[in-house]
Amino acid sequence: MAGYRAEDDYDYLFKLVLIGDSGVGKSNLLSRFTRNEFNLESKSTIGVEFATKSLNVDGKVIKAQIWDTAGQERYRAITSAYYRGAVGALLVFDVTRRDTFENIERWLRELRQHTDPNIVVMLVGNKSDLRHLVSVSTDDGKALAERESLFFLETSALESTNVEKAFSEVLMQIYRIVSRKTVEAGEDADSAVLSRGERIDIGSSSSKKTFGCCSN
Repeated sequence: MAGYRAEDDYDYLFKLVLIGDSGVGKSNLLSRFTRNEFNLESKSTIGVEFATKSLNVDGKVIKAQIWDTAGQERYRAITSAYYRGAVGALLVFDVTRRDTFENIERWLRELRQHTDPNIVVMLVGNKSDLRHLVSVSTDDGKALAERESLFFLETSALESTNVEKAFSEVLMQIYRIVSRKTVEAGEDADSAVLSRGERIDIGSSSSKKTFGCCSN
């Protein structure tokens, strides 16, 4: 079939991690993005789960491998192995639970201890469909994102609002960093294609930290 590419045929493999307090909707964000599914009865899962999804950017196939802590955060048992090799993160809080927002800075410290300083981080205020219960305003989310140089979006896994945008924006930003490094190094673009499992180094002295804020 013309244009067909096998599941394992990709140009870049980017590892993303989902972090944040238990019950903020990380698993449903993952299932909505990768399978377009939402489970109202979703329960915390023991262990670590991951799913994959591929996107086409500039004619290149980017495969995202997204890891979900799946309930371990309540035991504070997340290890450095979970973060290893991650080049992007979605840092999730529940807009109806102020405590999950107040814990974001602790999650951010842990993330930065275990990952490259240039990791692309999207702050996600999930459950925006529960507008009548909101205890964390959009302005609060934007202010934290600006202070910490993060991207920011409000999402609803239930209504599928901004879920695709949140993941895609992180992947696009990582791709831009990798592409820019390739150009700066004077390499042929195709030489940046990685072997499966090879770590992507996004650190660069010339990388400029940016943030963006948008709630819709």
